[in-house]
Amino acid sequence: MNGYSLPMTLEVNGKEYEIRTDFRAILDVLASQKDPELNPQMKAVVMLKIIYPKWHEIPRGDLEEAMEKAVEFIDCGIKDDGKQKPQLVDWEQDAAMIVSSINRVAHTEVRQLEYLHWWTFFSYYMEIGEGLFSQVVNIRSKKAKHKKLEKYEQEFYRENKNLIDIKKPLTEEEQAQDDAMRAWFESMERR
Repeated sequence: MNGYSLPMTLEVNGKEYEIRTDFRAILDVLASQKDPELNPQMKAVVMLKIIYPKWHEIPRGDLEEAMEKAVEFIDCGIKDDGKQKPQLVDWEQDAAMIVSSINRVAHTEVRQLEYLHWWTFFSYYMEIGEGLFSQVVNIRSKKAKHKKLEKYEQEFYRENKNLIDIKKPLTEEEQAQDDAMRAWFESMERR
């Protein structure tokens, strides 16, 4: 893959396969990878089904390579250094902040576009400058590295903890327990 073209296919074992390239499809893949109800094998299947419209035509022996190529596409061909990094962005939780920042860079409402290639969307993302989203990510980064927050950052964090702290997705069972506890507390408050 080269950064000066927008890939529409991926080569797997010498054969070209059409891929879904709209940013919404890739965001669906990223959301599926966080789903606590899916095991790693199911996450792989979901990724294949979303990325490759004709995933069922990929020979069984080529599926691992197809997965690797899909991940490389999602990463826009940018090689990872292999080091574990703290999660600073949650594509679902941060969606409103990300989209407003990308809209500012793109000078348009990207959600209204019928189609926007993932690499173009990600290029806009990489150019996000100062704003709410960058402030949130900066505080997350400092907290992850155990760096001291400035006074104004401490105040911003206290007032916006819900926006800054990345929430761990709950399984259906955990969500049901959480809902039951909330209902119980609400019933106690009404007494």
